[in-house]
Amino acid sequence: MTVTSIGDLARGLTLRARSVQIKSQIDTLTKELSTGRTSDVTGRLKGDYSHLAELDRGLRRLDAFKVATSEAALLTTAMQQGAETVQDRAERLSNDVITLHPFGQAGKRAQVASNAAQDLQTMVAALNVSAGGRAVFSGVETDTSPLADHDTLLTGLRSAISGQPSVADMMTAARDWFSDPSGFEAQIYRGADRNLAPTRLSETDTVSPGIRADAAAFRDVLRSTALLALSTDPGLGLTSGEQAELIDTAGGDLLAGRDGLTALRAEIGFDEARIADAQAQNSAARTSLDYARNELVAADPFDVVTRLEAAQFQLESLYSATVRTANLSLVNFLR
Repeated sequence: MTVTSIGDLARGLTLRARSVQIKSQIDTLTKELSTGRTSDVTGRLKGDYSHLAELDRGLRRLDAFKVATSEAALLTTAMQQGAETVQDRAERLSNDVITLHPFGQAGKRAQVASNAAQDLQTMVAALNVSAGGRAVFSGVETDTSPLADHDTLLTGLRSAISGQPSVADMMTAARDWFSDPSGFEAQIYRGADRNLAPTRLSETDTVSPGIRADAAAFRDVLRSTALLALSTDPGLGLTSGEQAELIDTAGGDLLAGRDGLTALRAEIGFDEARIADAQAQNSAARTSLDYARNELVAADPFDVVTRLEAAQFQLESLYSATVRTANLSLVNFLR
């Protein structure tokens, strides 16, 4: 009878190769057990990746929507905060006008003018707010602050109303300057005349925040506040009575302008609500797709544990066989 055998070196290499194979199998099974996903996706799907690819495409689209909705939420939040600051200052200033009326004393008039100048500076800063490095009230020109500084605004308005024979004429000149393309738009407003392009929030929803610093509600408040700040300006040469009349009239316009700001903030709030709804819907859709994908490539934990225990047993048996083989010798064989 012919006996076929292998040498000691070949046997050692064979045992070592088998050890590496079993260790690799244990590493793979351990990874499957920790991640809950099979390492043999091709075998699980039987070579058909169409469903998995569709799920992955859906997840990538939802990732893109997540970025878009986050940016839109940042933009509208900054808009809402800026508009809120303008409205708060307008309400406080109009309350000051009501509280200090009548304006027979020069000190009261000076106080209103001083408060108005400070509030105007705050309003302009609020409308020049940026989010993520983008000016939010500049339309498509997000790299440019929409308004010149408050001193420039006061200088331009002072020139427009100087020399008017009455307070009524001054009010008319102020309204004309704020609506004239060569006035406020040319000298103060530096943003674009076009709104930002719509942002896609989901497969079906888009949002296009269309609020700019040249909105009528903002112009009305800026005009009234600036007139109050200029009411005691010596360069206008107003008498005490005319100063009081200007404060009264501009204060009334400021009070009336609060409704426009409320409507404008409601418009921003509507966009914020739509963005929040889209974020919630996208999050729910992602959870559903993640679940479906995990189910598609999930590893059976009971099967993995069984195979892992079997592999560990094989490795232990191989170690035992290796030890016994290593102890073989001619002397031991002859005993």
